Amino acid sequence: MIKKHKTRPDAASGRQAGKSLTSLQPIDTTSFRKPASVLFIWLSILVVWLLSLLPWRLWAPAPDLLLLVIAFWSLNEPSRINMPVAFVFGLLMDVHDSGLLGSQALAYTLTVYGTLVLHRRLQRFNALVQALHLLPVFVLAQFASRLVTGWLVGEWVGWDWLWSALFTTALWPLVDILLHLPQRRLDDTDAGAG
Repeated sequence: MIKKHKTRPDAASGRQAGKSLTSLQPIDTTSFRKPASVLFIWLSILVVWLLSLLPWRLWAPAPDLLLLVIAFWSLNEPSRINMPVAFVFGLLMDVHDSGLLGSQALAYTLTVYGTLVLHRRLQRFNALVQALHLLPVFVLAQFASRLVTGWLVGEWVGWDWLWSALFTTALWPLVDILLHLPQRRLDDTDAGAG
């Protein structure tokens, strides 16, 4: 008969046994970025919406600044700017352009849907990489809108709209800098006061 010796667990191994990857806690649980002011979000959208009412948008390759700002805020503040907001502003642009009711609304809603789907991934990247990820979103949303419009009108509208999607994507880093500027200024002010 083999006798088992009772062994006392080593103190060091006992400490390590209690620690596992699931018991790890972050050092700081506060968010790294302060949320943007609701007033600033809506003010930026309304200013760009008013700029979008000017006749410069009649130029086919003109970037869609309203779509760009709505996509930016839906990426950075998805609880405040979401698909219903994009749909309403898309309808407003459809009425303004006297176009097919719902075509811009479809493009705006699909763009916001794309940014919400890619939300977690895009938050990890800088503005240039975000723009590369959003290029297919802008192109596919505009393509779906133009496809439905072409089908209902009975003729293809051409490929001039592709330039608009490319210019809209190219402006993403600039919009990222401009719309994050007030938050960065507040962070700098807080750091100087501390």
